[in-house]
Amino acid sequence: MKVQFSQEITLKEEYDIIITGGGPAGCAAAIAAARGGARTLLIDASCSLGGMGTIGLVPAWCPFSDKEKIVYKGIAEEVFEKAKSEMRHVKKEDSDWVPIDTEALKRVYDRLTCGAGADVLFSTQVVYISRKEDRIEYVVAANKSGLTAFGGKVFIDCTGDADLFALAGLPFEYGDEDHVVQPSTHCFTLANVNEYYYRNSPVLHMNNPDCAAYSIARSEKYPLITDAHCCHSLQGPGTVGFNAGHIWNVDATDPLSISKAIMEGRELAYQYHQGLKEYLPETFGASYLVNTAPVVGVRESRRILGEYVLTCEDYMERRTFPDEIGRNCYFLDVHLTKEERDKVMRGESNGEEGFQSYGPGESHGIPYGSLIPKEVNNLLAAGRIISCDHRILGSVRVMPVCLVTGQAAGTAAVMAAKTGDTHKVDRNRLRNKLKEDGVYLL
Repeated sequence: MKVQFSQEITLKEEYDIIITGGGPAGCAAAIAAARGGARTLLIDASCSLGGMGTIGLVPAWCPFSDKEKIVYKGIAEEVFEKAKSEMRHVKKEDSDWVPIDTEALKRVYDRLTCGAGADVLFSTQVVYISRKEDRIEYVVAANKSGLTAFGGKVFIDCTGDADLFALAGLPFEYGDEDHVVQPSTHCFTLANVNEYYYRNSPVLHMNNPDCAAYSIARSEKYPLITDAHCCHSLQGPGTVGFNAGHIWNVDATDPLSISKAIMEGRELAYQYHQGLKEYLPETFGASYLVNTAPVVGVRESRRILGEYVLTCEDYMERRTFPDEIGRNCYFLDVHLTKEERDKVMRGESNGEEGFQSYGPGESHGIPYGSLIPKEVNNLLAAGRIISCDHRILGSVRVMPVCLVTGQAAGTAAVMAAKTGDTHKVDRNRLRNKLKEDGVYLL
C-alpha cells in the first residue's frame, strides 16, 4: 500500500553550497567552501562533526605519510596537527597510526568549520531531492522544525552512503561484483587499563598468531567474536580505544539492518571485553567498558558512477592523472569475507594475500573525474562514495583520504558556483588553487 503526502514548506535559498554529511569529507568541504567565500551550509544527521573519528570512536588515524613525507596535506594536515597538539603522549613528529582523542577532535572540527564561516545543522536528514534534468534544484531536510527546502548553486554528497545520488535517481555501485560489502565494526573504549602491561605485552593483533585475539575468537564463550581483527590505541591515561571484531552483511542503506548491527555491536564489544579480561588479566582485568560508539563503522555501501572510475589497476600502476586533486598511499585494506576469515582461523591463510602496500615515497593520484557524476551538473561527491571499484575502495575510504577529497570538492564547488557547472571547472585552475592551499600534488 502506498500513500501520497503533500505539504507546502519553506524554501530557503541563501546558501551557495550545501553539503550533506559531517564526517571528515564534509567538514573539509565546508571549510574549503566557506574559506573560498561561498555561503555554505553543512547538514549532518548526527550531533557531532567528524564522523568515524569522533562519534564512530575509531581509535587511531590511518598513516598520513608515505614513509618519507606527509601526503595528506592542506586541510587534512591542519586537522591532524591540531588534534595531535591536544594529546600530551603523542610526539609532534608522529605521523602514522596516531591515536585519536575523540573529544579533542570534535573541538577541532567545530572550530575549523564554524571559524571558516560555514553554518551547521545537526540532527537533520535530507529526505528528498528536486532534480530538474541535469540540475539539483533543492533538497528537503527533516528535523525538529519539520520539513525545510534548501536551494543552492552546488551540492556536495559526503554522506558515506551516496544518499543524495540515490535520492536524485543517479546510478551507483554497491559492494563487489556480487553486491557483497566489507564487514562493519562497532568500535568501543576501555578505561582503567593497566598501562605498564599494555605497553609491554606481546602485540595484540591478528598478525601475531599467538595473541589473545585468536584465543577469544576460538572460545565458545564469545560467539560473536569469530575472527582476530583487533586494532587499538592508547587514547589517554589508562584508556584504550578498540577497532575490533566484525559484523557481516550490514546494509548501511537499510535502517533495520543498521539498527540490528548497532545492537549486535554493543553485545560484541561486551564479549570482547570479557575475553580480554579472561586472557589478559594483568592488562585488562580491572578495566571498564566505558563507551560503545553510537554508530556502526561501515566500510562500504554505495559508490557513485562518475566521469572516471578509479580502479585497483590505477593503484598498482601508481598512476598519475592530469586532473588529480590529491594523492593516496594507504594500502589496499579490504577486510576479509567470511570464507577468508574461516581459512585464517583454520591456519590455512594469514589473511594478507589480498593486501598490497606501497614502498617509501610511492603514491597514486585521485582524479577530479572521480568526484563528479555524468548526468548532473551541480553535484559533487567526496569521501568513501567517490567513483571507484571495490578493491581500491579499501584504500581510499579512510579518513585522511576523505579529508583530501572533501577539500577538493569544496574548492571545486566554489568555482562551479560561478560557472554553474561542475564539469566546466577549469581543472588546472583547481589544481593550482589546491596547491596554493597546501595540498600535495605531483
